Amino acid sequence: MTPQGTYLSAMPKGVKKPQLPRPPLGRWLSWTALALSALFLLLPILVIVPLSFGNQRYLAFPDGGWSLRHYATLFDGAWLVSILQSLGLALVVGALSTALAFLFATGIWLQRRFRTVLTLIVLLPMIVPQVVSAMSIYYLDARLGILDNLLGVGFGHLLMALPYSVIAMLVAYARLDQSLYKASRSLGAGLWPTLWHVLLPNVRGGILGGFFMGFVMSWEEVVVTLFTSGLNVVTLPKRIWDGLRYNLDPAIAAVSTLMIVLTLAVMLLRMYLERRQPPS
Repeated sequence: MTPQGTYLSAMPKGVKKPQLPRPPLGRWLSWTALALSALFLLLPILVIVPLSFGNQRYLAFPDGGWSLRHYATLFDGAWLVSILQSLGLALVVGALSTALAFLFATGIWLQRRFRTVLTLIVLLPMIVPQVVSAMSIYYLDARLGILDNLLGVGFGHLLMALPYSVIAMLVAYARLDQSLYKASRSLGAGLWPTLWHVLLPNVRGGILGGFFMGFVMSWEEVVVTLFTSGLNVVTLPKRIWDGLRYNLDPAIAAVSTLMIVLTLAVMLLRMYLERRQPPS
């Protein structure tokens, strides 16, 4: 029995027991709506997990036993090549988009002239429909002779990922006082030492966020990849697309489960790192 219940039971007879406050109906409705919304969003994702442990040669729920046969196919042959291609592209695109975003955000933070116009130009790939951007990148890659290779596909991924890295860097610079830069320059520090020792440590949150966004955008990019690649470059999203379109490969369930686990791990790691950062 709880202390509150002991107190109420020990009250003398004839004394009216106080009414315990009841949670309002609106709170229960809010929690119910939240739970139903979460279930609606997560159920299609969670269904794929038991499918990945099926023991059949086709995509089906486990029938009498669980198996890792679909996971084994990911580390042999074409699936492994696609995973390595996507991972390499995502790392390079994430690093390049973060570096370019840092330079762009630093420039318009120091020189505010034409800031709105330049920012709008950089963010155009987010505004223009993705199919239109993919067609433009396709014709540009064809003209440059880099169609269906890692350079051409990576160039397209970089154009699509750069706006998201720029937004992360702009948010970081919006909270930075420009007097830090002026004080460093007035004390005799050059431009590059000021960038390295003053600005870079103060916007490291934006750098981590920009790399994360660039990595994710390249890792999951499929529309631009379909336009700019053929037989030589088959990234993981494209192989998943081909598997869904032609033969419904059961390995798709396994790779989807691994991507869900990886996404959750990265999100938890990022939350942990943000908690460890000292308040600015």
